[in-house]
Amino acid sequence: MSKAKILPTSRINIKNKRAEHDFLVIDKYTAGIVLTGTEIKSIRAGKASLVDTFCYIHNGEMWMKNSYIAEYDFGSFNNHATRRDRKLLLNRKEILSLQDDTKSPGFTIVPLRMFINEKGIAKVVIGLCRGKKEYDKRNTLKEKQDRREMDRAMKARL
Repeated sequence: MSKAKILPTSRINIKNKRAEHDFLVIDKYTAGIVLTGTEIKSIRAGKASLVDTFCYIHNGEMWMKNSYIAEYDFGSFNNHATRRDRKLLLNRKEILSLQDDTKSPGFTIVPLRMFINEKGIAKVVIGLCRGKKEYDKRNTLKEKQDRREMDRAMKARL
């Protein structure tokens, strides 16, 4: 009888907060990332960013452009480039669906969150998004502020 190896739960959760502010998320997908060398060690250390990152489809493959993963401190000449195109792993049906959806104007694919799952594999949550207008952004901020005030009022009553 073999014992199953229990991995500790990961606390790595890198968010793209700007995407939630600038875009309205229509649909979400979870994709794997093709990483090289020391990139996974930098992600586990939390040294990654999704600011100004976007996704595109080229030759039937999904790619993430302009994502930042810092060089690994203890890496030698095998260290990776910090900003490079990284391939995302999705099913062909999902890629074709996203390709059809992005043909209509105003839609784009944006990475929303990067995390490490329970098996220790790096994943990215990407979203099919539509850009918000300035008044939409103001309405979202106002709703968020109202929700916060209501929560404070409820806590003060208790």
